[in-house]
Amino acid sequence: MARNETEDARGVGYEIPALFVVGGLCQYLGAAVGVFLFDTVDPTSVAWLRALGAAVVLVLWRRPWSRTAPLGRWNRRKVMFATLFGVVTVGMNVMFYEAIDRIPMGAAVAIEFLGPVAVAAVGSRRPRDVAALVLVVFGVLSIASTQQGGGSVGVPGVGFALASAALWAGYILIGKRVADAGDGLDDLAVGMAGASIILGPVLLGPLLVSDPGVLAESRTWLLGLGVGVLSSVVPYVLDQVVLTRIGRARFALLLALLPATATVVGAVVLAQWPSPAEALGIVAVVVAVAVGGTGGRHTGVDGIPP
Repeated sequence: MARNETEDARGVGYEIPALFVVGGLCQYLGAAVGVFLFDTVDPTSVAWLRALGAAVVLVLWRRPWSRTAPLGRWNRRKVMFATLFGVVTVGMNVMFYEAIDRIPMGAAVAIEFLGPVAVAAVGSRRPRDVAALVLVVFGVLSIASTQQGGGSVGVPGVGFALASAALWAGYILIGKRVADAGDGLDDLAVGMAGASIILGPVLLGPLLVSDPGVLAESRTWLLGLGVGVLSSVVPYVLDQVVLTRIGRARFALLLALLPATATVVGAVVLAQWPSPAEALGIVAVVVAVAVGGTGGRHTGVDGIPP
């Protein structure tokens, strides 16, 4: 028994943080691929391609219609909430891609954390959660201040990142209800598929008007599938593994690695080196998440952030 406990402790000590980091790297490498797609495809279309790629992979893998549970569980109400969850998720990703088309990825990710940290602070009102919210606000203001004097962060990019943060907060609240009612991966599959169908005409409209030939290129669809797998499927599945091994408090500490991970990926892959003010803001967000914790990447809902 003692030997098994030691082995479990080693797994939590080394394997779990490694899985978390792999998930974060995949997530932001997927975002970096999305940035490369911006040369030929607008950000809203990239967000739709990500949703479609994730939906195709998850539906083919999970086959939610053939679960061992009775098919009756997919009643109209459950499908409606799963689809709403998917629509909010895609909307959040649209805002995120619009943000990283204008500001460095690390800065955008840091600003986004205003959403889950605010939900945690309002929901618990613990002093450390309120302190975390204050730190995140300070971090966002530090990042936004770099627009002064010709810095790399501007008002539109910050605005889109704040919109993504607001949608992340809504995504937490809706996703909690969805997760409590069923299987997270099956719900995500149904939600992303529904959102891809509903939002397709709106998100693809500008591209179909401006440059429809891009959609005839296999590169566009392959990269879109890659973004969906890297940014949605892999991190979400790894989250499921991590959350079965550790508690949410430990998960929240690992969550603090994400803004730093996004900054590193942005610097190495996209040559987006943060200014001193941006770096200070990102550090403030990392400390806020580590101190307050958001209870998981969805603040109560297993899975991934934008």
